[in-house]
Amino acid sequence: MSTTPLRTAAEEVVDVLAGAGIRRCYTVPGESFLELTDAIEQRGNMELVSTRHESGASFMAEAEAKLIGLPAVAAATRGPGASNLAVGVHTARQDSTPMIVFLGQVETDHLGREAFQEVDLTAFYAPITKWTTTVTRADRLPEVTARAIRVATSGRPGPVAIAVPGDLFGQRIAPPTALPGGIPPRPPLGDDERDRLVPWLAGAQRPVIIAGGGARGAREALVRVAERFHAGVYAAWRRQDVFPNDHPLYLGHLGLGCDDAVLAPLREVDAVLVVGSRLSEVTTQGYRFPAPTAQGVESPVAQIDIDPGQIGVVTGVWLGVVAEARRALESLADAPVTAPYRDFAPAHAAWLKTATPPAGIADHPGGLLHPWAVVEGMRRVLPDDSVICNDAGNFAAFLHRGWCYRHPRTQLAPTSGAMGYAVPAAVAAKLVEPHRTVVAVAGDGGTLMTGQELETAARLGLPIIVVVFQNGMYGTIAMHQARDLGRTAGISISGPLDLAGYARGLGARAATVSSPDELDKALTAALDADAPTLIDARTDPDIISPGATMSGLLADQ
Repeated sequence: MSTTPLRTAAEEVVDVLAGAGIRRCYTVPGESFLELTDAIEQRGNMELVSTRHESGASFMAEAEAKLIGLPAVAAATRGPGASNLAVGVHTARQDSTPMIVFLGQVETDHLGREAFQEVDLTAFYAPITKWTTTVTRADRLPEVTARAIRVATSGRPGPVAIAVPGDLFGQRIAPPTALPGGIPPRPPLGDDERDRLVPWLAGAQRPVIIAGGGARGAREALVRVAERFHAGVYAAWRRQDVFPNDHPLYLGHLGLGCDDAVLAPLREVDAVLVVGSRLSEVTTQGYRFPAPTAQGVESPVAQIDIDPGQIGVVTGVWLGVVAEARRALESLADAPVTAPYRDFAPAHAAWLKTATPPAGIADHPGGLLHPWAVVEGMRRVLPDDSVICNDAGNFAAFLHRGWCYRHPRTQLAPTSGAMGYAVPAAVAAKLVEPHRTVVAVAGDGGTLMTGQELETAARLGLPIIVVVFQNGMYGTIAMHQARDLGRTAGISISGPLDLAGYARGLGARAATVSSPDELDKALTAALDADAPTLIDARTDPDIISPGATMSGLLADQ
C-alpha cells in the first residue's frame, strides 16, 4: 500500500499563497528561508523576483499590490535583511497597501540567545504592520499564512509580517485540514445612511468630496456621484488618479505646497464627503482641512471608510459610515434625487492655472533644464495612460502639478514620502502590466538609493523608463534649510554625476539631456526600446519648487 509523501511546510505555504491569487515574491535570497524560495521557483503560477537590495524588494511588493489590489510577498532574512526590508513595509502601512512579509529567523533552538543576526522581529515589525507574529511550529505555517492574507486584505489593507525560524520551512508536515476563510464581505451603504447623506449633499450650497486610496476601485461610481450632486472633487495626497484630472468638477490635489487658490473651495464648503481617505497630515494641510464651520456648529463632514478605526479620528464628523467605497458610491449615484447645479468652473480653472508652467521655460538660460520643462516633455511624448512611479523629493512638486492623471491606475507614489521608491516600483509595475508604458520619475538622491534595481529590470527584460531630475542636491532639505536657517548643510551630491554611465553599467540604455529637444528625442527612443532606459535630465538647482528659488530663499534671510 503506497502512501503520498508528506510535503514541506514551504510547499504548503506556497499553495496557500497561490490559492489566494498571489503571483510574486520579491526578495534578496537568504539562508534562513531556502525552502521557501525553492518552492516558489518550482511553482508554475508564481514568480520569484531576485532584487539587488531588500528595500527594492519591499518597494516592488508594495507597488504591485497598490496597482492590482492583491498582496504580493516580500521576503528577507533575519537581522540585516529584515532591517533593509522595513522601509517598504512602513510605506505599505502608511499607504494602506496589502503585503505578506516573510522574515527568516534564527533556528528554533537558538531563539532568545542573541544568536548570529538575531533580532526580536515581532517587536521590530509590530509598529509598521497590521499584525506580526513568530511561528514556532512548522505545521502551523499554512494556517498562519492564510490568516495573514485575511488580515492584510480586510478592513483597511496593510502589511502583515511572519517571522519563521530557519529550521521550519524544510520540515515535512501533514496537509492542513482547515484554513481560515478568505476576505470577509465588503459592507454596503445602509439604507438609513444613504437617506441621510442624499438630502445633505443635495441641499448643500458648495459640497465637495475628498477621495483617497480607498476609492481607487470606485472611480466610475465617484464620477457619477460628483455629477449627480454637482460636487467638486479633491484628490487626497498622491492619489491623483482616483478621479479624472481633466473633469470640470476636479478641484485639484491636496499635496505638499498646495496653492491657496486650490484650497479656496475648502474654505467655502458647507458639506465635505470624505471617501476612502484617512485624512493624512498632508491631505489635511497640517490637519487644518476639513474643519467645522464654526465653534459649536455641527461639523459639515461625513466620512465613508472600510475601517471604523479611521472615522472621526482627525476631525469631527456628523455622520460616519463603515462601508466599502465602491458599493457606497454606487448607492449614492443611484439615489433618486435632483441636486441643483453648482458652478465649480472657476475653482477648476484655478487648479488648472497652478498646473500650467510659466512662459519661457523652454529657453531656460544656463544650459540646464527648468524642472517644468522636463514634465512638459513627458506630456508631449509619453502616452497619457502611462504608469507614473514617482519618488520623494522637491522635483515631485512639478510632476504633481504638471502631469494630468486622466486614467485609472496610473500613479504609484508613496504617501510615506520614502525616497528610493520609483525605480523598484517601476520594475514591479512592468512585471504586472508588461504592455503598458511605465515611467519612474526621481531625483538624483532617490536614484542613487535604489537605482541598482535597473539591473533587475535589465535581467528580466523590462523596458521601463527612468527620468532623473539631476540637480546635485537633496532639494527638499535644501529648501527647508534655506527658508528656515538661511544656509545649508549636508545637502550636496557630487556632480554632475554620469548617471547615464551608471545605468549602462547595470545593463540599461541611457541618455544625458539638457534641452527640451534632447529630452524629446530620448523619450521617443525609450518608448521604442526593448531594454530599460535611464534619462539623466540636468536641471537647474536654483529652481527649487514651483514657487521659489534657492537664491531667493537665501536672500530673504
